[in-house]
Amino acid sequence: MTLLEPIPGTLRGACSPVLETERLVLRAPRFEDAKQISMLANDRLIAENTARIPHPYRLADAEAFVAQAGRDGSETIFLITRPDGTVVGACGLQLCDTPAPEIGYWVGLKFWGNGYATEAAHAVVDWAFADGGHEALQAGARVTNPASRRVLEKCGFQWTGVGLYRIRALASSAPIDRFRLDRGIWMSLKAWRPVRRVA
Repeated sequence: MTLLEPIPGTLRGACSPVLETERLVLRAPRFEDAKQISMLANDRLIAENTARIPHPYRLADAEAFVAQAGRDGSETIFLITRPDGTVVGACGLQLCDTPAPEIGYWVGLKFWGNGYATEAAHAVVDWAFADGGHEALQAGARVTNPASRRVLEKCGFQWTGVGLYRIRALASSAPIDRFRLDRGIWMSLKAWRPVRRVA
């Protein structure tokens, strides 16, 4: 992962990190991304496996997402893009009522099976521990979503139990597997890939 200078014109300006992996660039969403975001997120399979994405997901929803991204300081949102600017999905870290922030992510259906979610999650985990100074991270995956569970396990997260999450697209709660990654485990797994910092 490479940490690059913030992109001018993003909502969070100088506070918004840009993370670069072998195949991806993770950056703050911009208003010109709204159309691509809405096209990818407007899929029931995506919405039903995330807590906050509604279905259907319209352009106005994407515009509101971009406008609100990181505004209150309780979360950092990264748009997952390929180097050519193609939007692949989103990944973020949200401060919760617990000491450990929660990582979340989604990848557009047409990009499933390419390892993008794992690559993006690795980058955000590395950033959260190395630059954010967090001692632990938490995450959840619907029990009906084994692919998301595998992403978390590949990142070193360990299963801690089952809970319920309110799923906006379902307008109800659904069971989720809960996961946690402590700094010590992350440090022992740091052989994921070398980290280079650029300014």
